[in-house]
Amino acid sequence: MDRRSFLRTSALGGTAAAASSLAAPAYAQGKRTLTMVTTWPRGLAGVWDSVERVVNNVNDITDGQLTIDAKGAGELVGALEVFDAVTAGQADMYHGADYYFVGQHPAFAYFTAVPFGMTAPEIMTWYYGGEGKDLHHELGEIFGLRSFIAGQTGAQGGGWFRSPVQSADDFKGLKFRMPGLGGQALSRLGASVQVIPGGEIYQALSTGALDATEWIGPWSDEKLGLQEVCDHYYPAGFHEPGAALSVACNLEVFNSLTPAQQRAIEVASADAHQHNYSVFIANNGPALQRLISGGAQIQEFSADIWNAFGNASMEVLNGFMDDEIFAKIHNSAQASLRESSQWLAQSDSAYSQQRNRVLSEM
Repeated sequence: MDRRSFLRTSALGGTAAAASSLAAPAYAQGKRTLTMVTTWPRGLAGVWDSVERVVNNVNDITDGQLTIDAKGAGELVGALEVFDAVTAGQADMYHGADYYFVGQHPAFAYFTAVPFGMTAPEIMTWYYGGEGKDLHHELGEIFGLRSFIAGQTGAQGGGWFRSPVQSADDFKGLKFRMPGLGGQALSRLGASVQVIPGGEIYQALSTGALDATEWIGPWSDEKLGLQEVCDHYYPAGFHEPGAALSVACNLEVFNSLTPAQQRAIEVASADAHQHNYSVFIANNGPALQRLISGGAQIQEFSADIWNAFGNASMEVLNGFMDDEIFAKIHNSAQASLRESSQWLAQSDSAYSQQRNRVLSEM
């Protein structure tokens, strides 16, 4: 924790100095093109749709005055190198899942997903109706970024396995792909956790480098071909009850844009967030039925396994609470979760249960 505190203090000092020098930026005139690097291979189902939505939105909103040249993973830098590329000024912006960057700071996980955290509607409530967006900016600015959520996969599946898991002991030694703090929780159960970009998962499973994996959900997983190498699918997982994607701009680049161009990136990201959520939800149901028809075995984790997930997750989250900004973001997210979940449980959830019951009896 001392190292993170040092980095945070140093970075904040540097950010403050940079902010003062950029307080009255000389906005660039004329057309501009920004280079975006991404954590996704070009065309990867669902997540690349969000990239294209942001790119097209910015072009349309600015009438072509600001354009974005999006690069797939590996075209300019590797999938997990985009954060460093943007903070170093080698690229102007990235699109990715911020929980890939918990090595830079564990609080980035909250702007994708944390284990036993918020569902997609709860994330939206915190981000747009609460403190989430401001805290995303605060965290990003430590590293010279201006960040916005810009995609949403909804709840992600518990993963694909070659054999069913009967107890928490089955995770011991299992070579499992899971990024973020959820992966750290699985490590506490004895799993050998791998952080592998999406475009490399199929090959890793095929060669035995992985024993099991999570990716996103039925639609994206089907497109990746995971059902070809694993038979057992767990639709419900503990690690990503809702997973946001993000756009982050190099702060100096962002401050050099006109206010209208800055606003275009913010609005383009927000639109991509809600649109992407709809795309995933619309495609997951039909894809799940195709997977079942094709022979995938649908499984559920036992209550004992869920309890083990929960205990390990709380240990991971509590382990970062002596970091000031992590605690600030965690406490804000938890407060919003408590408030929104109480209402949603008594309204949306109660209604859905009764609607499904009534329709099943008709």
